[in-house]
Amino acid sequence: MAHKNIPGSGRQERYIQASILLGLIPAPSYGYELISTIQTFGFIEGTAPPGMIYRHLRQMEDDNLLSSQWDTEQAGAAKRIYTITDEGREVLDLWIRFMQDRADKLNGFIEMYQKKTG
Repeated sequence: MAHKNIPGSGRQERYIQASILLGLIPAPSYGYELISTIQTFGFIEGTAPPGMIYRHLRQMEDDNLLSSQWDTEQAGAAKRIYTITDEGREVLDLWIRFMQDRADKLNGFIEMYQKKTG
């Protein structure tokens, strides 16, 4: 029996902003490195489409959540290196509070289910 409304089948991009911000917490990073990093967070199934990630990076820079500069000191072509801004850290804090609230509600729901069926 196939279900059309599969749980968790919402938009894959939902947590990309938070993932990018968290990926920049330890240190500035290049776009390609960020793509690898954010895939480990589990919000993207399969390979992260680079176009989608770079579109988010541009928008987030426009929104002052991160900044970038060209790195021309490394061998090869110049690459953009991204850094989280103070405003980006504030937005990540909001994301974390949102996710914690969502996790608490989900855990409460699961506990109610287990009490009623257990």
